Amino acid sequence: MSKLVARIPVMAKAAVDSATPKLNTFERYAKVELVPPTPAEFGAVAQGFNKIVKGAQTGAWKKVTVKEAWLNTLVTVEVLCWFFIGEVIGKGTVVGYQV
Repeated sequence: MSKLVARIPVMAKAAVDSATPKLNTFERYAKVELVPPTPAEFGAVAQGFNKIVKGAQTGAWKKVTVKEAWLNTLVTVEVLCWFFIGEVIGKGTVVGYQV
């Protein structure tokens, strides 16, 4: 048992050394990707919504390939799952709000 306890600092240092580059990479991408949108980006969001509405009105959705349709479906499912996870975290329970 004492041998195992004596190896803990060495193992901890190895874990920190191996995790440091990965955490640095995560931090670099998180600073860019996880920032809230700026007011300048709201115009692009409005244009995106207008493009979706025009595509629905003109029937452009009929010309989507199967690969694009699957990709759109997967993105939609991912957004819905993250919304559900956020709701569960916010509520603190799966079944309902605590009153």
